[in-house]
Amino acid sequence: MKRVVVTGIGMITPLGLNKDESFEAIIGAKCGIDTIAQFDPSRLSVQIAAEVKGFDPASVMPLKEVKKADRFIQFGIKSSIEAIKDSGLEMDKTNLELFGISSVSGIGGLINIEKNAIVCERKGPKRISPFFIPSALSNMLGGFVSIEHGLKGPNVASVTACAAGTHGIIEAFKTIALGGAERMLVVASEATICEVGIGGFAAMKALSTRNDDPKRASRPFDKDRDGFIMGEGSASLVLEDYDLAKARGAKIYGELIGFGESGDANHITTPAKDGPVRAIKAALKFASQNKQSLSIDYINAHGTSTPAND
Repeated sequence: MKRVVVTGIGMITPLGLNKDESFEAIIGAKCGIDTIAQFDPSRLSVQIAAEVKGFDPASVMPLKEVKKADRFIQFGIKSSIEAIKDSGLEMDKTNLELFGISSVSGIGGLINIEKNAIVCERKGPKRISPFFIPSALSNMLGGFVSIEHGLKGPNVASVTACAAGTHGIIEAFKTIALGGAERMLVVASEATICEVGIGGFAAMKALSTRNDDPKRASRPFDKDRDGFIMGEGSASLVLEDYDLAKARGAKIYGELIGFGESGDANHITTPAKDGPVRAIKAALKFASQNKQSLSIDYINAHGTSTPAND
């Protein structure tokens, strides 16, 4: 199998419009949670979220194209541009037929789904936008982004809720490792801060209701935790065949040496303990086959701040 490395990173988050701003804000213990500003949340029990602020989609795509793309797609284009630039790849000298994309979104164009459902109810189905369906489908994130960069390699999509980003990286890893592509752009994006999105998760009792204290509402593993905070944004990674990255003198952030996958087959929302355990064991076994010595420096917990998950 081919070795796979990370050579480019791009981000747009509630803490910054690029990776440097976002990292600096995280290190500085900044918080992006506040009262919802995108719409009037007064009808909802949950009125706080982590919104991306100050982003103009026309800065990354033609103004006439903006209305064709849901907010999650706009975010994805933004982070993908930064990731490719960060990788140092000269796209005009890159084999784009062997450069694929692995796109990720848990829900897709929920904002446009809500918007067009309202139009249908108030004005009738003939007033629904012809761009509605193409902008709502989760896999169209990969469609728009591949067109933006001319990527003609494998184009796959992962839609697995909170695990989707990891699945997207795994699928890209498999594609390169097995020789299906030389490079893969992984782009994950979500934008579901709308009335039906917040209302739906609130109905599940999954969101924090600390509306009067947004900066302290997210508290994973705390005994007083009462739910997660809806956020939005996008992150992109350029994954590359190690030999190609080394040959061109690319900056290498890290190497992917193993992964593990499992399914709980337990409940539609309640997690089971044995699923993560099996996935972790599989990842360690995979990684140990690729490295003579294996040490764990960091664990990124799925700490959602919900009573059941944590």
